[in-house]
Amino acid sequence: MELSELQTLETKIDVLIHTCEQLAVENRALRESQSSLLSERDSLLEKTALARTRIEAMIARLKTMESNI
Repeated sequence: MELSELQTLETKIDVLIHTCEQLAVENRALRESQSSLLSERDSLLEKTALARTRIEAMIARLKTMESNI
């Protein structure tokens, strides 16, 4: 193998190493983002369930009040 071929190969390997490092950083950031979004989703689902329960209770009270009139 000639010196220029070795240098070309070395350059390509360096690019691949850099790309792998960038992908690892991006992957880590995406995993953290996913975790955060899943946590937020769980919180919103919990709030939605609580709101639904409160609304259903209000409707039941209104129906009770309406039937007493």
